Amino acid sequence: MALETIQIQEKLVETFDSAVFEFNQEKDIFSFEVAADKITAVILFLKNDPTLRFHFLTDLCGIHYPDNDVDHQFAVVYHLHNWYENKRIKIKAFINGENPEIKTISNIFLSSNWMERETYDFYGINFIGHPQLKRILNMDEMISFPMRKEFPMEDSGRTDKDDRFFGRTTDNY
Repeated sequence: MALETIQIQEKLVETFDSAVFEFNQEKDIFSFEVAADKITAVILFLKNDPTLRFHFLTDLCGIHYPDNDVDHQFAVVYHLHNWYENKRIKIKAFINGENPEIKTISNIFLSSNWMERETYDFYGINFIGHPQLKRILNMDEMISFPMRKEFPMEDSGRTDKDDRFFGRTTDNY
């Protein structure tokens, strides 16, 4: 019997009650939100449940929503895959904008180690319990987080990137 999204939803609600919500089917990906303090329990459940078997972490990333209320200014998004049933799910956990932190899942999925480091590097999200949370692509001395919306799009000090050299003028913006 194929794994249906209603089964996933029922098992999650039965186990986690109101900590899982906003269930939605987007094309072939079933998505839902999780209270940030329950993320490790939910992901561990999805991985270890003998029916669900979401054994593969496809991706983990951050999103910045600066216009949201302070408790929803950042989100961490997890994409999991069940290879047996070819089912994919997306899990989103919103976190506080003033202190963006969430528990690590690097003890559940080893592959999340570098994904969490990249998310920290670009968004400044602290993954509590991560074994080596430090910058992975940007310079260690960098004090800002370049994927946050307040980060400037262009370096005003650059002289090699004059729009006139690329055919852009104020007339054709």
